[in-house]
This record gives sequence, C-alpha cells and structure tokens, in this order.
Amino acid sequence: MNDDMKKPDSKNKIVWSLFLSALFIIGAVFIFLNYNTPREVRSSLPEELTPKMTYAVVNSYPHDPRAFTQGLVYHKGYLYESTGLYSESSLRQVDLETGEVLRKVDLSDEFFAEGLAIYDNQLVQLTWREKVGFVYALEDFSIIRQFTYQTQGWGLTYDDQRLILSDGTDRLYFLDPNTFQVVDSLSITYQGQAIQRLNELEYIRGEIYANIWQTDDIVRINPLTGEVVGWIDLSAILPDDIRTTDTDVLNGIAYDPESDRLFITGKRWPKLYEIRLVPVSSD
Repeated sequence: MNDDMKKPDSKNKIVWSLFLSALFIIGAVFIFLNYNTPREVRSSLPEELTPKMTYAVVNSYPHDPRAFTQGLVYHKGYLYESTGLYSESSLRQVDLETGEVLRKVDLSDEFFAEGLAIYDNQLVQLTWREKVGFVYALEDFSIIRQFTYQTQGWGLTYDDQRLILSDGTDRLYFLDPNTFQVVDSLSITYQGQAIQRLNELEYIRGEIYANIWQTDDIVRINPLTGEVVGWIDLSAILPDDIRTTDTDVLNGIAYDPESDRLFITGKRWPKLYEIRLVPVSSD
C-alpha cells in the first residue's frame, strides 16, 4: 500500500479526534453548569391564592425557645426579631440556619417590646402600653431616635410608603415613616364583621398579612378597603411533642421577597418554619 492510500485514514482519525474532544468539552460544560447553577427556589406563595389556604412545611430551623416573639422581619439573609415581656424585651439579629443570636440589644425593664419593621436601613420597634417607639440603625443597632403614638403598639410592617401599625383592635393605622404621625386608618372586616385582635403584621405582594392573637389563623387584608380576602390556617404546625409549659401562641411572620419565602414562628417556640401555602382541600 502506498503513502497516498494512507492519507485519508489519517485525516479521518484527526476529524474523529477533534469531534470526540468537542463532545468531551460540551459534556464537561453541561455538568459544570448543572452542578453550579443555583436550583430554582420553589415559591412559598402560588400565583393565585384562594380564600382559604393552609400550609406545607418546606424547612424548619432552630429558634430560641426563650424568645417571646412579638415582631419578625427577614432582610438580606438575616432574621430580625423583637421579643417581649417586661425585663426580657430585646431587639435581635438572628442567623436563619442555626437560630444563633448574632447581635442583641436589651430594652430597659419598663418597656414591653412589640412589632418590628425595616425602613430605609433602619429598624423601627414598638412597645406595648408605653406608647414609645425606637428607631435603630440597621448596621449596628445604635438608637437613632424615639417617637410616640396614641394607641397601644402590637404589630408593625412597611408597605414601601407608610408604616402600618396594629393595636389589638380591628383597626390598622398608617404612619408617615418620617414623622410617625397617623395619616390614615382602616377598620378590618370580613363579610361585614369586624376582625378583632389583629397582631403581628407583614406586607406581602400588595397585601397585609395579620396574625389574629391567640389563634392559629393569619388573615390576608386588602390595604385599600380593609376587607379580609383570605384566611390561612396554620393549625398543628408546631408538633405537640416539642411543646412545653412555656410554649405560647403563634406570632411571627417574615417574608423574603427575593426568594419568595414565607417564615412563621411563635412565642417561645423552639422552631421557625418556612412554609408553602396550599389551598384547603375541598374533601
């Protein structure tokens, strides 16, 4: 066989070698992207919410069982928590995954801390009957100012324009975040009946979520009309076998808007839950 007859085989080998190398590179890139691209986070809230929802637990995290949770906020990877009771009230920054308290400021013994909201890199904290609020710098918890209000302080949230305050009645108050003066208020109703004991608040996707004190219910409120547009039943989310004589009621709603995650806990609960809302079965 002469040299001219061998040349096509050599060219074919080169072509096959290049082809196989290309396949190897493509496969390696695919594997790299598959293992290094963050998986899609499953939303806590479906696009369409029904009037009656319940929950599925997505994750559970440790929570300080001594924390008498009054206000809860999620912000850029951390939980911020207001805990109550006289001589025990505090403001905390908490690691979500471990429940570790990373930073803590204790209030004076005469204050019973309540609701909490974040506004313009500031934490705004209410007190219960003292009618005094505190504004802290988010970065180091230094106190920026104090303010007063005319009602009791229960829950607090922020709708990107105003602070929204509950006082344990059927009313919500809208405050100017710079002056803390009331600029509007709403009576909250469901089918014409006033809904009392509105407590912890969270503003989520254009609605106000409110825990009803001493129940396992959260209501979804239209902030323009005050009408309750939906109920969320969180019954039995904290198992009986981890409850103690100190375990108190559900109270703590936090929302992560970037990953669309919803967190709930309660007063002196040992767990904090990430939940997904699901429609109540018609069965």
